[in-house]
Amino acid sequence: MDAVIYRLAGVFNDDAGYGMKGDSFSVLEALARLGEPAWFRIGDKDFATHVVRAEMLRRGCTLTECAVELCSRFGVATKVLPMTNERVRTRFVTDRGVLSFQEYFVRERLGPALQAIQFDGIGSAKPTDEVLSALHEAELVIIGPSNPLISIAPIIKVIGSNMPRDRTVAITPIVAGASLKGPTVEMMRAVGPPPTPVEVARMYRDVAASFVLDRRDRELAPSLDEMGFQTLVLDTVMTDGGVGLAGRILEAFT
Repeated sequence: MDAVIYRLAGVFNDDAGYGMKGDSFSVLEALARLGEPAWFRIGDKDFATHVVRAEMLRRGCTLTECAVELCSRFGVATKVLPMTNERVRTRFVTDRGVLSFQEYFVRERLGPALQAIQFDGIGSAKPTDEVLSALHEAELVIIGPSNPLISIAPIIKVIGSNMPRDRTVAITPIVAGASLKGPTVEMMRAVGPPPTPVEVARMYRDVAASFVLDRRDRELAPSLDEMGFQTLVLDTVMTDGGVGLAGRILEAFT
């Protein structure tokens, strides 16, 4: 949520791929001098966001209320909503034990061999009223080109049965056999299914009626059509923050 809010507020650090641009690390460096682990590189401005949210949660606010308040404080009019107010955590089962998201990605740098992905707390997580209302009111629901195994899967597990399939379109995260950002292909090879746009589409078949395929993989369009998708072939590589791709999708599906 923080990354989305930062990007909408115009303060996202594109160079680092996380956090806020122009950040410093004085707090982290001070913690390291005091003997605390400092491998998770959170900047000072980013720390402030975490401190504010932690205090709101301590006072009894829901995660949704925290997100809405942070949007307001960053001057973001768009609603950025979590899928649930319950606690859900990603766990990576590896040959070196079970690791949290941050441990696996940041501390271990994807080094341990991945064996399985688990979502602790997913069984009791329920979609919020705000999310259900947003899904009901949406003219179009777009599943972005994120990692389907760790970014999209938990969301679908929580809200999938409430997604308007006929008004939902998914965008391929794989282009010409590669993921443009992150280890999507490597993770799919490790735990399945095969890393292809067709297999990603198969994962979304129950929640999305339309699928955006990159023009470099246009030969796969007939396979998607056979699965019952309304297929749109576009250049999905985003060089402008996604503005152009979003506009073309809206033009085609609304």
